This record gives sequence, structure tokens and C-alpha cells, in this order.
Amino acid sequence: MTDDDSTGVDAANRLPDDVALALGRAWADDAPWNVLTALTELDDQMTGHPGERRAAELAAEAFEDAGARDASIDTFDLPVWTRGDCSLALTEPKQREFDAIALPYAPAGDVAGSLVDVGYGTESAFEDADVAGNVVLASTDSPPEGRLVHRMEKYGRAVDRDAAGFVFYNHKDGQLPPTGSLRFGREAEIPAVGVSKETGAWLQEYADRDGTVSLSVDATTEPGTGTNAHARLGPDTDEEVVVVAHHDAHDIAEGALDNGCGVATLAAAARVLADLDLDCAVRVATVGAEEVGLLGSQALASSLDPERVRAVVNVDGAGRYRTLRAFTFGEDAFESAVDAVAERANRPVETTAHVHPYSDHWPFLRRGVPAVQLHSVTEERGRGWGHTHADTRDKADARNLREHGMLAALLVQDLASRDVPRPDQDALRGRLLDADQRPGMEAAGVWPENWD
Repeated sequence: MTDDDSTGVDAANRLPDDVALALGRAWADDAPWNVLTALTELDDQMTGHPGERRAAELAAEAFEDAGARDASIDTFDLPVWTRGDCSLALTEPKQREFDAIALPYAPAGDVAGSLVDVGYGTESAFEDADVAGNVVLASTDSPPEGRLVHRMEKYGRAVDRDAAGFVFYNHKDGQLPPTGSLRFGREAEIPAVGVSKETGAWLQEYADRDGTVSLSVDATTEPGTGTNAHARLGPDTDEEVVVVAHHDAHDIAEGALDNGCGVATLAAAARVLADLDLDCAVRVATVGAEEVGLLGSQALASSLDPERVRAVVNVDGAGRYRTLRAFTFGEDAFESAVDAVAERANRPVETTAHVHPYSDHWPFLRRGVPAVQLHSVTEERGRGWGHTHADTRDKADARNLREHGMLAALLVQDLASRDVPRPDQDALRGRLLDADQRPGMEAAGVWPENWD
């Protein structure tokens, strides 16, 4: 006999009525999909450009529509990069032109040199290559049995070894040149472009035949502003949980997966949280300039008292695919909270302790604020359609936005009543060292100077 004779449901495991009602309403809510649609209809959400400002305004409107209070928009200074034309041409052993796109923060310039393929762009690959004065070819892929080698790491190694130029070729089929920032919030050193896998295959062959290329980039980097949006839910307490997603995207596509889905998931979570009892305030925020150096989250983190932030939930990658994944960054309390949410909601949520500095949780972790990132489980490592022209709304699924929003809301509600230990900087440094992250972070220029 169960505790609830009428339904056959164990009352001890049943969701509270307010939670059940809020989740029930969320299942039929079209608002998250409408948010994603509005974002993907914008022109040029590149940081500092008009579309990025409008994305922040749309986020603030979504927060207000969810029932949040004190919605506001803040700006912060940053270098704004604007993409111009670029060209890539083989000069020997044949003359041939290829399609390419400049990579953000690439300086304007014209270079020429021999092609040198470094494959995955690992430290050992560069040690075996004659890079100085030449044009480096590097894949978007990483060694199957090794850690992920970030784009900025590969570029940093090319710069450190005096390369003249850098070509980043996709490892996925489909004529999709990849984009992505070369440096965190500053102009880079040498011209760089992205090309498709198909172009990369030709360039690799020509590299084996002592091929040479000419590379030209036309781009500008000028002073400008980025934009953040935020609002508050729950009681008006001094302490708060901060839930953040970045609303900026690259100018070559709609930014649906990266990170329109994250913003829509955050909007869905806000609509659920507005109907829940919360033990402390929740600040929902979207930030700009994630794609060019986490500058929006740095500005947000600097504006808040870290001692009053109980935890940060970074919604970068959630809502993209069917199953939610949480990066707990080695904190057991987050793993317990995520497991509790999965059990309450009867939904699978994967966890990983992997630590990385390449998203908006990082400025908070560096300030001693506990943080967790919500992402999605993918079949393989890498961005998939992200950072290419194909990052479009048709890749998204409305039910993933709703479900991940509900799970995110339950996690935030849990964290609002849970004491999560403050991240110890020595322990954080140790986790990165254990994961062999230091060489890559140093090459990318993001290893903290006070950790030397």
C-alpha cells in the first residue's frame, strides 16, 4: 500500500505542488522557443555590434516577461573587432585561390610563406615543425586519447614560434570554415583565417609538396562597448545565486546553438523560478563578449560582491541536445545537487568534474565563487555546428529548451538553500595541473600570472 492510495505515487517522492504546477506549465510554454527565434533573427551579434546590444535588450524583456524585477542593461568597455575581407591563395606549386574567413581579433596584414601542417597543434607537433616565417595549418580536432587542444592554444604556439600566419581548418565534412577568437579581449599578433575541411585537405597535400601561400586579412579593432542584461527573482536578500548565459555570437551565423539555446534555456528557467519558493534571491543575467574573452562575465563578476554570491550557474551549452550535462569542476556539493535534481525530476543528467577556463564561469571561479556549467551531452568532442555558418535555428529543439530550463530551475532552487564550499585557488590550480591544462593555457595566454 502506498502513502497516496488515490494515485499509487509514494508521497515522499512526489514533487511539491508548487513545483509540479510550475513544471507542468513549462511543458506547454512557447516562450523559450520565441526567445530563440528572436535572437536568431538578429543581424550580427558580434560583440560591440548593434545586434549584440539588441540581444541584451531581448534578454531583459524576457526576464521582465517571466516576472523578474529590476531588469536593467549595463555596458562595459572593450576592443571591438570588425571583420573585413580576407583572401588565401596558393602560389606554389600551382596558383589557386581558396575561400576563407578571418578569425576574430586577427590584425590586418598581408603575409606569405611555406605551408606547415601541425595537425592537432599539440606541443610535440610544433616541436617537430619548422614554423618560423611560415604559415601554420592546424586542425580544429584534438588527439583522440588526449585532452582537448583549444584553438587559442594552437594559435599561441604558432605566434611563440614566429609563424607568419595561421590557417585553422575544420575536421568535419561540409564546406564549413570555423571561426573563433584568437586572444582574450585584445588584438592578436599575426593574420589568421578559418577554412573548411575540404580546403584543409588540399592545403595539407600542398604542404607535403613544399607549397607556399599568400594570406591577406582586412579587419579593424577599435574602442567600443559590450552589453550585459540582468534582473532578480525571489526574496530581496543580500545573498544571491547568479545564473548567467552569454548572448553574443559570431557574425557569420545565427548563433542558435552557441549560445541562443543557452539564453532560451535561461529564459525558460526564469519562468519556472518565478513560480517557486526560493530561500535567497536569484540574479538572472546574460552577458556579452564571451566569444572574444569572457569580458562580459568579467564585468558582471567585478560588479558583484563575491562574498554575497552563493553560487554561479553558467548556462553555456544547455538546451542544444537531448541530455543535460553539468561541469561540476571537481566540487562534490555540485555533483550532489545535480544528482538530487535528476532524481526529483526523473530525468538523466550527466556530470563531469573536468575543469576549463573557456566560458563565463571562469571569472567567478577566479574570484572565489563556486560555479557550475550546464552544457549538453554530445556524441563526440568538439563544437559540431557551432562557430560555423551552419549554427542555425533548425538545429535546435523546443523540448530541449523547456526540459533543460526546468532542470536548471530545480538546480538553482536547490543551490539557493545549499551551502557550497568556496573554491580554494590552490586546489583549483592543482586540478588544472592534474588535467595537464597548464601548457595549453600558457600558450593561449590565460594561465593566471599569480599561479606561476
